[in-house]
Amino acid sequence: MFKRYKEKDVKALVHKLREEYDGVVRMIRNACEELKDENKKLRARIAVLEGEREGVADALVDAEKAGEEIKKTVEAEAENKSRELVLLSEQCRVLLGRLNAKYPDEAEVKDFNVFCDALFERLHLKYEGDSGFNMDEVLMPKEPLDLEKLCRELGLMGDKS
Repeated sequence: MFKRYKEKDVKALVHKLREEYDGVVRMIRNACEELKDENKKLRARIAVLEGEREGVADALVDAEKAGEEIKKTVEAEAENKSRELVLLSEQCRVLLGRLNAKYPDEAEVKDFNVFCDALFERLHLKYEGDSGFNMDEVLMPKEPLDLEKLCRELGLMGDKS
C-alpha cells in the first residue's frame, strides 16, 4: 500500500519545492514593491491634484466675486446714464417750452418738438406740458446741495457703517 521513498528522492523533491516556493515568494515581493512604488507615485499625484483643485476653487470664487463687482458697476453706470438721459430730456423739455413761447410758428421748433416727442417716448417719459420739475432749480439750487447724499443716490459712495 504505502510506497517507500528513498531519502535522496525526498531531498530532491524538497529542494525542488523550495526553489519553486522561493521563486513565487520573490515574484510576490517584487509585485508588492512595484505596488508600493506605484502607490507612492499616485499619492504624490493626488496631493498635486488636490492643491490644483484648491487653486481652481479659489480662482472660481474670485472670478464670481469679480463678476458680481462688474455687474454692480455696470448696473450703477446704466443707472447713471439713465439719470443723465432723464436730465437731458428735461433740458430739452425746458428748451422746447421756451422755443414754443418765443417762436411758435417756426419749422425748426416743430422739428425739435418731434425730436423731443421721440426722445420722451424712447425714454418712456410722458410730456404733458409743465411737469412741475424746474431745470433751473436743478442747475442753480436755492438750498445747499448735500453732496454725500447725492453721491450715495448715484451709487458713487457706499453707505456708512
